[in-house]
Amino acid sequence: MENTHEHLVARLRLRFAAYADLVSQIDADLLTASIDVPRHKTLAEHLWCVVGARESYARGISQGEWAGFACSMAQPTLEEFRNKLDESGETVLTAIQSVQEWTARRSELLTILAEHEVMHEGQIIRHMYAIDQHLPESWAWA
Repeated sequence: MENTHEHLVARLRLRFAAYADLVSQIDADLLTASIDVPRHKTLAEHLWCVVGARESYARGISQGEWAGFACSMAQPTLEEFRNKLDESGETVLTAIQSVQEWTARRSELLTILAEHEVMHEGQIIRHMYAIDQHLPESWAWA
């Protein structure tokens, strides 16, 4: 991995840890709690998208090009989110470490993944505040 990616990967590791912190402290009923706003997504829908994006961008980084979106989650349970968030984070880090030649396309995919993590984090922050819930200290933007 080039030095130019080290800072971005370090920041992604923090985001991965923050999501793990979140799902370790919530109750399962929060996954489907909704708020009365247009185009609202539940916490489960956000987390499903995060897992799927990690898996998909890891595949794209490994292959050197976008290969489409797919999420391996079978059931949106709290336990599966805990497992899949950890697993998908490791999948991303393994994909990054296995790259022998960093191309502009791989760098772009890594950057888009980082943006995606933060975008959902912001939406989850708003959602959690709207349902009067606290966030872990690791959620730096909250």
